[in-house]
Amino acid sequence: MAETPPASLALGKLRIPHRVFYHAGPVNSLEQAAQERGQRIQQVVRSILFRLSEDEYVMVLMAGPSQVSWKALRKYLGQSRVSMASEEEVLAVTGYRIGAVGPFGLPRKLRVLIDSSVLAEEEVSIGSGIRGTTVILKSVDLQRGLKDAEVVSLSDSQNSA
Repeated sequence: MAETPPASLALGKLRIPHRVFYHAGPVNSLEQAAQERGQRIQQVVRSILFRLSEDEYVMVLMAGPSQVSWKALRKYLGQSRVSMASEEEVLAVTGYRIGAVGPFGLPRKLRVLIDSSVLAEEEVSIGSGIRGTTVILKSVDLQRGLKDAEVVSLSDSQNSA
């Protein structure tokens, strides 16, 4: 029997309906992940960790292939300098390896920004904490589970930068 991922355990405690999907083998692309899950690529949510200062981070949830507009992110955060967290920082802050990062089951409270494109989808899939495994849930339940998350428009396609 497959291990229950940390995100599923956290969602269970919050009584958020979801289902766990286990990929048969390694996932090498967004397109492959979406196809195997029976989703469109816009439904695959990427959790991206940004470093704001020495020990301050923010997680941005982006739909599919959308890219974060650095200009929009800096403006929203009111910071002139923002960088992507290193692989080591991602593991230290989230407890998850890149490719398995999601906003649930984190070892410490983290500010989360949800790009509005994520909520345009009725159902989404997010990192579960274990590579090759994802959690699928309704976007309204994602938002309900992340009650302190801020919904913003950060994608390059939504901002002329």
